Amino acid sequence: MFRLERDGGEARLILDRPASRNAIPASGWGALGETIDRVAASDARLLVVTGAGGTFCAGADLADFSVMRADPAAIARFREDMRGALDRLGALPIPTIALIHGHCYGAGVALAMACDLRIAAPAAAFAITPAKIGISYPQEDVHRLVALVGTGQAARLLFTAAAIGGEEALRIGLVDLLAPDAVELCEAILAHDKASLAVLKQAIGRAAGGARTDAELDRRFDDLIGGAELSRRLEALRRK
Repeated sequence: MFRLERDGGEARLILDRPASRNAIPASGWGALGETIDRVAASDARLLVVTGAGGTFCAGADLADFSVMRADPAAIARFREDMRGALDRLGALPIPTIALIHGHCYGAGVALAMACDLRIAAPAAAFAITPAKIGISYPQEDVHRLVALVGTGQAARLLFTAAAIGGEEALRIGLVDLLAPDAVELCEAILAHDKASLAVLKQAIGRAAGGARTDAELDRRFDDLIGGAELSRRLEALRRK
């Protein structure tokens, strides 16, 4: 269901159910969380999340809903497992990139939004479709959506369940870059110090939460200036 590959400092998490357009079954969210934990425990410096077979993720596996609807405990477990996996993805201290081709629908959009950056092929298609089947969208995912696109665009996407293309997704802020791959972006990120990137990621998160100042980040700023990595990189610049 999920493959984890490594290429140097890059870890690649691949959704691998191409026959189902990489739809994630209810039982898959726990496995996704465990896979993310493996990334967190590794020495990876960057994570790319993508899908096999030319599709990112068609969303949740709809076949599960007919089974869950009569079991409140299963519904709660599905919601909690999904939240847990996406929160763990968002909490990774390394940069995370969603590389999106083909369909990115429903829970697939939630997965992409939990990453730091979203790169989409121009032909990618996005839709948030719970209204089509008479359900809602997890509140934390609505929060991420509003943070990215604003309340008006979030309302349009949720109320209409309409599909949009890559160019429109870029225009409204749902994705950050249109490109067929993430090679250049990954190379640029991997050229930098892991500790520096971790502090910058934490600072972005705190700023998004409204923090203008932060004592912990002040300490980490000071530590990096006093650290060996700055000396090493400054010496390398002098030698050029």
